[in-house]
Formats: sequence, C-alpha cells, structure tokens
Amino acid sequence: MSLYLFLAPVKNLGYNVFVEVFWVRKFHLPFFAGLWLTLATLFWGGNVALAEAAEVVLGDQQTDEYLPRLTGKRVALFCNHSALVGDKHLLEVLLEEGVQVTGLLAPEHGIRGKAAAGASIADQVDEATGIPIMSLYDGTTTTVRPSAETMGTFDVLLIDIQDVGLRYYTYYITICDLLEACSDYGKEVILLDRPNPNGHYVDGPVLDMSLKSHIGRLPIPVVHGMTLGELMRMAIGENWLSIPKGLNFDVIPCLNYTHQTPYAPPVPPSPNLPNLKSIYLYPSLCPFEGTAVSIGRGTSHPFQCFGHPALKGEYSYSFTPQSVPAAPNPPLQGEVCYGLDFRQVSDADLRHKEIDLSYVIDAYRIFVQKGLGDKFFHKVTLADLGEVEHFDLSMGQAYVREAIIAGKDNAEIRAMWQQDVENFRQQRKPYLLYEE
Repeated sequence: MSLYLFLAPVKNLGYNVFVEVFWVRKFHLPFFAGLWLTLATLFWGGNVALAEAAEVVLGDQQTDEYLPRLTGKRVALFCNHSALVGDKHLLEVLLEEGVQVTGLLAPEHGIRGKAAAGASIADQVDEATGIPIMSLYDGTTTTVRPSAETMGTFDVLLIDIQDVGLRYYTYYITICDLLEACSDYGKEVILLDRPNPNGHYVDGPVLDMSLKSHIGRLPIPVVHGMTLGELMRMAIGENWLSIPKGLNFDVIPCLNYTHQTPYAPPVPPSPNLPNLKSIYLYPSLCPFEGTAVSIGRGTSHPFQCFGHPALKGEYSYSFTPQSVPAAPNPPLQGEVCYGLDFRQVSDADLRHKEIDLSYVIDAYRIFVQKGLGDKFFHKVTLADLGEVEHFDLSMGQAYVREAIIAGKDNAEIRAMWQQDVENFRQQRKPYLLYEE
C-alpha cells in the first residue's frame, strides 16, 4: 500500500488555490475518504469560504460561448448602458470582434439609460457608431413590438441588460415582446444573463392578469427572485408567451452565482435607482407611486425616502422635489414633503427585509385622520383597461389596497399572499439556472 500526495497550485478565476492530488494503490475506500477530509482540513483551510467569495462571471464576459455563434450573422442588440463587459460596453466588444451589429433596440430610459421613467423614446442613430437605435418603449401601452422592417434587419437578437427582479420593472416586459416577435420571424435569441440584486427572496401578490399592463406582464409575484434568463425560460415553459412557431432561445448563464450571492450592479440600472440601497427599498417604496405620496423623485436620493406635505407634524424629515433630468416635473414639485429618510439604514440590513407595507399603511392612516383618505390613492386611465387604480397595477391585486382601507396591518396583508408565493416557488423550480 502506498500513497503519494502533492499540492498543485491552480489559477481559477483570479484566485490561487491548492488542489490536493492523490495517487492511491490498494487503498480501502472509507479510509481514503477519511484521510482526504483530514488532509483537506489541514491543507485547504478556509478554501470553502474562498470558493463562496469567487467572483461572479457574467454571461457577457463569456465571449467564447457566444461570439462564434454570431459569425457571419446580422446581430441586433437589446441593451442599455448597463451592458458592460468589464469596463467596455458590449457594443464596443462586438464591433472590435468584427460582429455585424445592424441595430440597437432601446428599452425604457433609452440606450444610455438617462431618459425619465415613462418617457417616450424616439428612434435615432447612435452618434459614435452610426448604428440605428430603434425604441421599444412609449410609456403608455402594454405591448410595443419592433416593426416588420426592424425584424428584417437582423438574424440574431443578443440581450444584455441589468434587471432588479421586480414585476413592475419594465425591461422584462420588453423582452417578452421581443421573444414573441422573434418567434414570429424565425430569429435566434441569445440572452447574456446577469445576477438579480433582489434574487435572494420571493415576495408579494401574484399578478391578477385582468390587471396586465405596461408595468405588469406575467403572473408572477412582485419580487420574483429570478434572473432574466430564468424568468424568460419560465415564461416560455409555462406558455405565458405567444410563440406558436417555437423559439430558438438560449441563455448564457453566470458562473459562481447562486440566489444568495450578494450583487451590486456596477452602474445604476435606471436613473431613479442610483444605488444598491434604492434597489433594496424599491419593493417597499414603489407602491407609493400609486398614491399621493412622493418617493423622492426630483431629489438626489429617489427610492430612499418618502413624504408628503400632509404628513407634516408626524415626521420630522423633509425634502422638496425639484425638476431634474432623471425626473422632470416630479410629483409635488416645489412642495415641502415630510416623511422618512432611509439613507442611514445599512444596505446589509435592507437586504434582509421583505416587502414592508407599513410605510404605506401608516401614511394612509394619517391621511384618513386629517380627512384626506379619499385623496391618498389615485387612478390612471389606460387604453386597454380604462380607469384603474395605479396602486392595484403595481401590487397586481386589488385586495391589497382594499385591505389597507379596511384597516389591516402589514402582517395581516402579507399573510394573504404567502400561499401564492410558495406555489410560485415550486412552479419556478424547473426553470432555475442557479442554486437557491
């Protein structure tokens, strides 16, 4: 019986690790296993923690996986400013590699990610490259699909965009429209996946499809906890999309990522989500968009505070919204708003919070006490739905607003959607690409 052991240094994703290599002859397996564990403990030490800290490799960084598939083909790119491969934009990488990019397809906020929320984006030409930019967002309808002329300009659609994992965040809605169009016209689709900064949990009501709108497309919870690659796999697999001709669709998944991996996007994914704190607060504060209360649009810290003039005397913090490029003519512009400021709360603490309706509930109760209850929620008129409560569009169900009006607290309302959340978690399992 003999044993040879040496330690081999291996370069793996920027980390130097040591891999124990054994050559065994006439070894009893249980003894070998025990010896391996002992030696691993002695020589490897904290390498488990090191492995967990390995750098996440995004889909677009794995150029060997997708560039060969683009050779000799016309490529359209659905992206915005967040499509970064290291310090380069994906468009720059593609052009340097000789890929024939024939068009850029723009989501809400535009290719550069600077247009205000809901702003209509016009077709234009990219000044740096001369490549046509075709807008897929007008801010008013549930479906904006590329024209037949646009569909005729490419063979492969390449998707690379940073999402934040909320049902009312519109990038995924545009992707749904694109997948349906690509099915109709026989186009190949490759999605370069990115981590979801809110991918560590699932929460909120599942959308009542009678409330399907430009801020809610699929029957999923408010916080779905999936990457765009996983979500589109589920949309296809559950037949939520109209793709009767089938679809040549593939995802280039991230490496070293699980749903519990913390991830901070390197650039703001949209103008009013300027940092990780705002992304974590987004699920709890965005419902205010369907009310009279401001969530800080027109300040330096949108989605990190809330307030309204009627809340004076109840809260000491105040802010005054002003017209800024990210929020021209914001709600309550020029009015002093009183409320709460979350900027001093740590990102780590916010990461462990789920949807918290107590902020909306407390503000509503103050409005009622001041005789302004009927001024709190507001309606919008949509071409395909008529007049509807904006709050219901965001939450995806009317029962949440009705429960708030009825006086139920945060825990009581959250209990109302827990079974739907559990059902969804089971339903999504076949489509997950990463460990939960």
